[in-house]
Amino acid sequence: MKLYLIDHEYRYAAEQMLLTLYPQERPEYCQGKPQGERAELCLYEGSKNFTAVCRLFLGEQEYRGRAAFVKTRAVDELSRTKYLQRIIKLSFYRAALRSGIKKPVWGALTGIRPGKLLSNLLETGIDEKTAIKSFMRDNDVSAERAQLCLHTARAGLNCARSLEKGDICLYVGIPFCPTRCSYCSFVSQSVQKSMKLIPTFLTALYREIDATAAVVREAGLRPVAIYMGGGTPTTLTAEQLDGLCTQLKAAFDLTAVREYTVEAGRPDTITKEKLEVLKRHGVTRVSVNPQTMDDEVLEAIGRKHTAQDVLNALDIVSSVGGFEVNMDLIAGLPLDTPERFEKTLNTVLSLNPENITVHTLALKKGSGIMLGDTPRPSSDDVGKMIDFANNALFSAEYKPYYLYRQKYMSGGFENVGWQRGHTESIYNISIMEELCSIISMGGGASTKLCLGEGRIERMFDPKYPTEYIESIDKIIADKRKILELMSE
Repeated sequence: MKLYLIDHEYRYAAEQMLLTLYPQERPEYCQGKPQGERAELCLYEGSKNFTAVCRLFLGEQEYRGRAAFVKTRAVDELSRTKYLQRIIKLSFYRAALRSGIKKPVWGALTGIRPGKLLSNLLETGIDEKTAIKSFMRDNDVSAERAQLCLHTARAGLNCARSLEKGDICLYVGIPFCPTRCSYCSFVSQSVQKSMKLIPTFLTALYREIDATAAVVREAGLRPVAIYMGGGTPTTLTAEQLDGLCTQLKAAFDLTAVREYTVEAGRPDTITKEKLEVLKRHGVTRVSVNPQTMDDEVLEAIGRKHTAQDVLNALDIVSSVGGFEVNMDLIAGLPLDTPERFEKTLNTVLSLNPENITVHTLALKKGSGIMLGDTPRPSSDDVGKMIDFANNALFSAEYKPYYLYRQKYMSGGFENVGWQRGHTESIYNISIMEELCSIISMGGGASTKLCLGEGRIERMFDPKYPTEYIESIDKIIADKRKILELMSE
């Protein structure tokens, strides 16, 4: 869609709302005399108010939307920018609704962390009832979505109270899987070729671990949670997992660690020997991620295992004992239907894992799903899956504890982590709510430094094993930037 920005340059705000309202469209920023189907996003400054007006031209019709805020609400440049972007998005949203488009499931909310707005309201000291009312009114959010945010806001605030200055989480990225799932844009297509790189990759990773630990010690930081993700870390052999965990323990002071998670996501990588290694090293949580318990859907997404293999893997986890278990599901997979998804979720509920994470399929560039023609569920069917999951999980006494959205999610829905028995993941909450710094190592690792007053700095390691190995000297040298950023 053609976008004309008049008297402002808030492209990101315009693009976020465009993708929310018209997910199949992409922004085309235009100058000169406006023409054709388009959105004109205008910003005006009056004596008391800032006002945004959207003029949306579709076919032969014009639709208008308007939003404003009182200038005195902006106490500094940061809050001024936040309010200006908000009214630009709201004006676009209101014009689009007047044109007759279906209201998005999250109303006028865009961005990754919708619950953050509710958390911010609660932190001002107002009661939950008032905060929910304001949240729903200001963002045109349904009561159902607001309740999801309320639960996750509570979990976030509780987690924040448990953290002390200098507390951090560690992340270790293992970019290997036995096969490549069709929805994945992360793991290299040449899976078998990359598997030969594991020993060399680990040698490089051990160097990065040592360099990172030195920086963590010098900065006076304290790891309280470890998360080993990927890829699939349990693609490694038992001996390789033992070596990696030993290296982490030798390099870092782990005496304050309260949570140690390893993604054993693929059931075809789980063995008793590997789990015994992880348990011996203090791992407390594992993820066994079926994504679906339907064999036909598993085949469609490129998984080389069956639903029975998932059950067998969970039997192994149970026999070793001592782990909290998370199981990931995805709504919107090729060939899935609301009826099949309902059967999958009921099966998973019968297994009583401590955590269940329900993702909405994100249509990422470079994934097999984007490249193929296998039919996928409609947005309406994905909505039925998500609604069933939310109702069933609440009924089974699970509670949402973290929530986030991604670009290009089917139907514009969300990903929600559910827990029972106070088994929230410190790492998951911290990375979503930006409660503490996440210091990361390994393939595709993303370090997120929380530097106070809303300031976030990020550092990225190369995603693919060959790039990571070739760049290890630079990766190690760049670790010193953590100290520089934290001392500013």
